[in-house]
Amino acid sequence: MLGLLFVKWFSTAVIVVGVSMAAVRLGPRLGGVLAGTPIVLGPGYFFMLNEQPPAFVAEAALGSLHAMLATLTFCLCYVLLAGWFGAWGSVALAMVVWLPVAAAAASLPGGVALGLAAFLLAMPLALRLMRSLGLARDTVSESPRWSDLLMRGTLAGVIVCLATVVLDTIAPAVSGVALSFPIGMLTIALTLHQRHGAGVARATLADTQLGMLSLVAFSTVMAACVESLPPALVFVLALVASLLVSALLWFLPRWLPVTASRDDPGLL
Repeated sequence: MLGLLFVKWFSTAVIVVGVSMAAVRLGPRLGGVLAGTPIVLGPGYFFMLNEQPPAFVAEAALGSLHAMLATLTFCLCYVLLAGWFGAWGSVALAMVVWLPVAAAAASLPGGVALGLAAFLLAMPLALRLMRSLGLARDTVSESPRWSDLLMRGTLAGVIVCLATVVLDTIAPAVSGVALSFPIGMLTIALTLHQRHGAGVARATLADTQLGMLSLVAFSTVMAACVESLPPALVFVLALVASLLVSALLWFLPRWLPVTASRDDPGLL
């Protein structure tokens, strides 16, 4: 058991650190898109597909899809609160809001179609609200810090272990919700807020919301196909769908960012 836990933790940490290093110089728009790829959901569902029956995975993936509403709420709360509270206070309050919203979202009736529709209706409203704030910042550039990357990778590995070893004995939806916890957004907000101020962190979190579409695509394909297709094929299809959405966001025009920055800062 301890060996399996270590493999899950270590492999997830390596993936998260690797993707974070690749995204670190791409700025809030492109970096936010890459940060939205399934660097936690991917390892989590890879292990789950090999350990649980398809019905369990389908329910867990539906829980992850519903929990995207809570993650969207986390971003909104942080951006709205960061102008009034410090780094730790803003992140803590956003987490406090995430918990009940995630619990409520996990109990939503209906299947994949309803969960997807709910998110696609909520996201334009969230983006419109972010644009109305007129967030802006100057170019910021710095080298990635190993302490940040290791903290993010370590916490992500803990979440995967928790969701696939501990919480899977409670309910599949609980495991799916746990895998959707916004660990990447949390660490990004915390480190940027502490080093560059609330303005930089708010702008980055606002732009990161678009990257969530990649996670939605992954969860949707996983929930919709896992009971009818081979597990390995489902995982590949979900990953491809996620990366295609990220690629589309990557190449879309400059009007997509919800901040008013003049340049793409070289920092995530």
